[in-house]
Amino acid sequence: MKTRIPIPIKKLLQDKQDEKLKKQQNNQSGPQSQDQIQEQAQDQNQSSQAQKSINISLNLKENIDYIKKTVGNSSDIVIREFQAGQNGEIKIAVIFTDGLTNSAELQDFVLNTLMFEIRNAELDSMVFDRSNLFNLIKTHSLPVSGISDINDFQKLFLNLLSGDSILFIDGCSQAISISLRYWADRGVEEPSSQTVVRGPKDGFTETLRKNTALVRRRIKDPNLWIDTQQIGTKTQTDVAIMYLKGVANDKTVAEVQSRLNQISIDAILESGYIEELIQDETYSPFPTVYNTERPDAVAGAILEGRIAIFVDGTPFVLVVPALFVHFLQASEDYYQRADIATLIRLLRYFSFFLALLTPSLFIAVTTFHQEMLPTQLLISLASQREGVPFPALVEALMMELTFEILREAGVRLPRAVGSSISIVGALVIGQAAVEAGIISASMVIIVSLTAISSFVSPNFNMSISVRILRFLFMLLAASFGLFGIILGLIVMVLHLNSLRSFGVPYLAPFAPFILKDQKDSIIRMPHWSLFSRPRLISQKNIKREDTPSPKPSN
Repeated sequence: MKTRIPIPIKKLLQDKQDEKLKKQQNNQSGPQSQDQIQEQAQDQNQSSQAQKSINISLNLKENIDYIKKTVGNSSDIVIREFQAGQNGEIKIAVIFTDGLTNSAELQDFVLNTLMFEIRNAELDSMVFDRSNLFNLIKTHSLPVSGISDINDFQKLFLNLLSGDSILFIDGCSQAISISLRYWADRGVEEPSSQTVVRGPKDGFTETLRKNTALVRRRIKDPNLWIDTQQIGTKTQTDVAIMYLKGVANDKTVAEVQSRLNQISIDAILESGYIEELIQDETYSPFPTVYNTERPDAVAGAILEGRIAIFVDGTPFVLVVPALFVHFLQASEDYYQRADIATLIRLLRYFSFFLALLTPSLFIAVTTFHQEMLPTQLLISLASQREGVPFPALVEALMMELTFEILREAGVRLPRAVGSSISIVGALVIGQAAVEAGIISASMVIIVSLTAISSFVSPNFNMSISVRILRFLFMLLAASFGLFGIILGLIVMVLHLNSLRSFGVPYLAPFAPFILKDQKDSIIRMPHWSLFSRPRLISQKNIKREDTPSPKPSN
């Protein structure tokens, strides 16, 4: 008895194509309105979605033809057809993506089993009952760990193009997805953007599951939950959020999931896509989402109640909520003694203001407030600027722009020549500009001090924010002197107070002032005193430890 196909795939595709051609002919008869264009785009999306949601047919040849047509006979999609059973009465096909599938394991655990072991099995009684054969192969003939059923082509293409192998059986309206994913990736190496003197040297890679394992290795708690979803209509990128259930704020977790679910984009190629789509404030120089390459930094943030967002294909993991103090802290602060860590943090805050205000203060004092300088220093600066034809603002802008160009060139150039070009450019151009009388020697010192201070920030995003604001403060200083700088600082602090990161005030624990959280802000108290988590980050299970202060035994 011939099996009846429930959904005629070819007829459905032909009807969709005819409908599309008819609409194109109607649209060519006159100019399209905005509503017609939107309706046409919506119809195309619905047509594409309908093709993706087509159920798998009972006919093996139709399924294979549909896959070939959909992928355009791509050379990396390998289709292996063979027969099983004593008389070869069972037609089977295995489809996989070359380069994303472990071909050795596929040969050993799938093809060998199906082609040799089942060939001699007594399957004659199951020829007309393919459901039993489907369950027999799934439960007894595939010695692999990851197996799942597939009923439609949408899920089939997602698994196939992710590296899974797809097993078809003629006469079955289901397929078996076999997890044999394998591709060349970068091993665990030391992070290049956040190095430490003391601490772990491992960093995230471009593989999502390897990155989650690096954090799972540090937090061996069953309450460490991971939720994974696919974002991007074309890339179908795996995006996972990781948080500690019972510690993270449930409202914050729900807000993160809601913002991720609202993303509608064709491609997610790096975590920067996600960062820009979920951040609270778009037009702000200050980042409200933290990113890091360090597994220990992510583990520490999760233990405080924060939420980590992993994106497949990038070693940078996002952490939210992210506060201002978070960007001036480093993992190494918790590996050194409390007094050393506090000194380093104070140095970072001092360097932050140096990188932000040093050029503008120099411009304001030398232009409007010369009486604030000692006489000898004023005479020295005046003698240096005697032959300089430009005002202090133009000097500073020329030097800052030159240094920014050198810094960008050092990043883009090959490593073998990048550092040498930066050194030669900074020394030769600076010295030549001073000798030519274009730039004063004091301005070279100011710009160099500013550049060095900007590198002290442990987070690159905050360093970029300082570089942007530096030019604004220079313009305010050249226009209004110290009054302009103070006005700019007031506006900046007001802006920081208005920022939120997933509902948490950006300047916490300074504004609002939380006395208990000051022990891990600018200063870092000993570990035995860090007995509670940040109050606005984790609003439940605040108590973290109960270790008493160490005292000598009598």
